[in-house]
Amino acid sequence: MRSLLTSAAISLAFTLFLTPVFLRLFRAWGWGQVIRTPENIHNPSHHAKRGTPTMGGTIFIAGTVVGYLVGAFTGNNPPTISGLLVLWMMIGFGVVGFIDDYMKVRSQRSLGLSGWRKIVGQMIVLIPFGVVALNFPNLYDQTPASPFISVFRDVPALSFMALGAVVGWILYLLWVSIIGVATSNSVNLSDGLDGLAAGAGIFVTGAYSLIAFWQFNQACWGGEALSPAAQAACYPTRDPFDLAIVSASFVGALIGFLWWNAPKAKVFMGDVGSMAIGGVIAAMAILTRTELLLILVAGVYVIASGSVILQRLYFKLTRGKRLFLMSPLHHHLEMRGWPEITIVVRMWIIAGLLAVSGIGFFYVEWLSRT
Repeated sequence: MRSLLTSAAISLAFTLFLTPVFLRLFRAWGWGQVIRTPENIHNPSHHAKRGTPTMGGTIFIAGTVVGYLVGAFTGNNPPTISGLLVLWMMIGFGVVGFIDDYMKVRSQRSLGLSGWRKIVGQMIVLIPFGVVALNFPNLYDQTPASPFISVFRDVPALSFMALGAVVGWILYLLWVSIIGVATSNSVNLSDGLDGLAAGAGIFVTGAYSLIAFWQFNQACWGGEALSPAAQAACYPTRDPFDLAIVSASFVGALIGFLWWNAPKAKVFMGDVGSMAIGGVIAAMAILTRTELLLILVAGVYVIASGSVILQRLYFKLTRGKRLFLMSPLHHHLEMRGWPEITIVVRMWIIAGLLAVSGIGFFYVEWLSRT
């Protein structure tokens, strides 16, 4: 418990107190926000945000790493392969986002990496993650991830390896890639208003920290010593406590960053931040074996990406008509006259309700087994 609390506290202090230092550096380096021309036309208020320091995601990435390592070692819980895999996804996706942001800042245009290049970059991170996650078993033969589709835990009937090792590996890596790409891009789409993505990320990652901690308390360690009821309800997660530590560290870093990112934002996270958030959430869903539960826990991000998909489908089906005034949904609400702060706070509320609902269903499933 000391590791968990220490990591969260260190990460929080890092981003809360050191962000002004980073902002001075960002201004000196010319890391100012570039606003899309179409957005200026439809949302004139966004023009005032031009020049605000961006790429702030680098701050909470650094804060997470520092907090996690300090908390892990001071609490005598050294990093495990599971925790390092979460950091790999956070940093790897953050690098992809950083390249995209830097291209925009350098050219002073809103065109960074193309969609396909961004996906290729994400795949370069996801494939090694998937391969490593299905190796390195512990003493109980538990690997960080599993070759099953999961909801609250692995679904025995949905095993990729049932189709053979070669096909199974291909389908497993494809599944991991879909989760990673969809999650990171959904978070990226939600990052259009001050504090929206960061605030929602606190709820979502916080929910996964609680899920991992509960799995630690109900772990399948003990074998014969566990009662039949406990064996039926236990979780074969490889390193649940370390997952709780790294996600708590990320939550702390986001809270400190949100102090400066909340409306009116003093710094934007940029794609480096939104991609990193998506990477952490995807990794936590895969490593806690709650992949389909992710749709509910991270539902606020699903709403953002879903509204974009609906807009495009409706536009094609009706040959030019629009379902929303502008997508994602939060920009539609802006066009309807909602104040930015109202949209952000209500989206936070929705994020919290969906995350708590996911935890509730997770707990109910455990109760049904006991």
